[in-house]
Amino acid sequence: MAGHALDNPVWHALATQHAGLAITADGAARYPAAIVPFAGIGEPTPRAARQLTSLIDDAEAVFVVGVAPDPPPGWTLEPQRPVLQMVCNTRAAEVPGPPVSTMGAGQVADMVALTDLVFPGFFRPRTLDMGSYYGIYDGARLAAMAGERMRLDGYQELSAVCTHPDYTGRGHAQRLLGVLVNSAFDRGFTPFLHVYADNARAIGVYRKMAFVDRTVLPFWALHQ
Repeated sequence: MAGHALDNPVWHALATQHAGLAITADGAARYPAAIVPFAGIGEPTPRAARQLTSLIDDAEAVFVVGVAPDPPPGWTLEPQRPVLQMVCNTRAAEVPGPPVSTMGAGQVADMVALTDLVFPGFFRPRTLDMGSYYGIYDGARLAAMAGERMRLDGYQELSAVCTHPDYTGRGHAQRLLGVLVNSAFDRGFTPFLHVYADNARAIGVYRKMAFVDRTVLPFWALHQ
């Protein structure tokens, strides 16, 4: 489909930098359910729609961003809250604060618990396979985290930016975002992210970090 790769980010990630994670059918692709519940199509054709649904289990829902098929009979494409896509073109200044920890397999339970508290369902046991994740701990408690999700040629999505409600307002999200933004630039990628278009507080944080609005993308859940 003509247009910028960021207008169809899941598909272009699975077709390029994350091809090694992709489960594919002709014209359709998805991430494994244990990584993230996202899928995409190259073009919104009936064939691509059939191929996409062939990759989805009966009791499962996947999320589609930007470009979606007309669902085949028996399938429902359920609109979700639209997402604002933001891009950063400027390196970040270091934000002072507590030590930043590199997250690994031993911290997955902490990460799933925090994301389930803040925005449940999007972080899975193998989401860590998508890229680097960082956290800030207060003793044994994970106070904040952020990491890398979709990666496509030239662009790195930052995601799972979340702070435990007891630790908001301390600059933890900005500190972690700064690490991720500069890491992306160091590797030749432009950082971008998605945020619900009505999440004014988070959008304000991202604008402080020099993220600028690129577009608003439709967002759907596809299920039987």
